[in-house]
Amino acid sequence: MRRFDERDIPFSRIRLRPGTPEYAAYYAMRPENREIDDALRALPGLLSPKASLAEPGLFAAAEGSFFLTEALRDAVDGPVAADRVAFDPAGATAFLKSLALFYGARAAGVAELRPYHVYSHIGRDFRRYGEPIPFEPGFAIAFTVEMDLSMVRAAPRAPTVAESGRQYVEAARVAVQLAAAIRALGHPARAHIDGRYRVIAPLVARDAGLGEIGRMGLLMTPRLGPRVRLGVVTTPLELVPDRPGSDPTVLDFCQRCKKCAVNCPASAIPDGDRVEIDGDPRWRIDADACFRYWNVTGTDCARCMAVCPYSHAANAFHDAVRWAIRRSALFRRVAVRLDDIFYGRKPAPGLPPSWADPRTFQRH
Repeated sequence: MRRFDERDIPFSRIRLRPGTPEYAAYYAMRPENREIDDALRALPGLLSPKASLAEPGLFAAAEGSFFLTEALRDAVDGPVAADRVAFDPAGATAFLKSLALFYGARAAGVAELRPYHVYSHIGRDFRRYGEPIPFEPGFAIAFTVEMDLSMVRAAPRAPTVAESGRQYVEAARVAVQLAAAIRALGHPARAHIDGRYRVIAPLVARDAGLGEIGRMGLLMTPRLGPRVRLGVVTTPLELVPDRPGSDPTVLDFCQRCKKCAVNCPASAIPDGDRVEIDGDPRWRIDADACFRYWNVTGTDCARCMAVCPYSHAANAFHDAVRWAIRRSALFRRVAVRLDDIFYGRKPAPGLPPSWADPRTFQRH
């Protein structure tokens, strides 16, 4: 599989400014993206007070979280203790996965690093923009943190971006803590957090056994579906990889369901079959259309996450449904229909907790 250039992701491209060396260099390399990106830069933007779904209180909440994540970016790496603690791979793996859970992760797994996990060039760190990223063999500890269902159900309104910001902080905190703990044991380790990724977190998490890539292009986890954020720590410390999360039952359900595609306000999610993307069969998401919608509304949408049947609360009933989905193709067909009956094919956005309801904020 081909390595992906971080300079090509919308988050990197939107930050390019006319007249800068980075702008000139990128559009000399990708002239086909210039018109698209200049049009994006003319839109209000994520968390803009001029955006169509702007809500001052919750946008401020998101800004507070993104501020903290940014403050953690310089802590992703650091000095390694001189005294190295020896681990056998199985013991190290068990300890570090448990430590991730102790720090607050919901699930953790290990993957052996592959070239396609690692970006080819730096795109979001403008201090080192465009630098090649060498592939270094090693292992990755991937983990999930849970997004609050009541906040996600309000998608695409502002509660979702406030919750996204909060969980980016949690993922960054766990990753930074875990990497620092490994370095304290005498082994190099680097945290990968928002704005300082060197790896493609969903692919690492899939290969670490945490889930499967679904129709919406997000990791589908067994109990929370796509309602998670991801963190990764890489290290040369030898670990025992988990079995990759290839799950034909998830792929079959996504093939039948299409609820994310039906409800996507940007029409960015395909309703057809998977295609080969760099040698890997996946649904091809229109990332530019998705990001354009974010820059109009000011939120990160998450409508696909909110309507996904796998996102329902992890309780006895829904866990039983998930159990049956994994074991019966017939039940998967029935489950799609039942979800439409009970929750609606195009469900209206839900109400967030009262404190996060803009109407409550405006009344005070």
